[in-house]
Amino acid sequence: MDVAAALKGQYKAGLTMLRQCIERCPEDLWEQGKHPRAYWRIVYHALFYTHLYLMPKEKDFEAWPAHQPQARVLWDDDEEGMPPVETTYTQVELLGYLDHIYSHVDAWVDALDLDSQNSGFSWYPIPKIDHQVVNVRHLGGHVGQLSELLMSRDIDIDWAGKR
Repeated sequence: MDVAAALKGQYKAGLTMLRQCIERCPEDLWEQGKHPRAYWRIVYHALFYTHLYLMPKEKDFEAWPAHQPQARVLWDDDEEGMPPVETTYTQVELLGYLDHIYSHVDAWVDALDLDSQNSGFSWYPIPKIDHQVVNVRHLGGHVGQLSELLMSRDIDIDWAGKR
């Protein structure tokens, strides 16, 4: 069984589904949602954490050049001591970030030690393979959340996640 190949396939399928959620989102829905859970921010949160947790260790992470630290947060900003996000990412910007992540999935998964008993992140005291499954599940959870918002407007995405 090739676990790395399975992870690559699941990451790519999840990112393809997230792409559909971005591309099919009506303009008026993009900024909707009670702060800090606007549609665009859920997209960014899913992208940021997918990217972060595809790294072997926290220290290996290099943020996207347009990263705004507070934009990744889906809970009350005051808890983090961060000001509210002042700039909303556009669909085009987040599609660019998604493309960056998608284009590196294979290399990033290949760089992981899936046999390690350490996730590489101090706040996740679990084996690396478990951490990767959590990451794929996290991405899928947010794709489901976004897709439900689209379905409430009679907009569907392809759950096969084929690109």
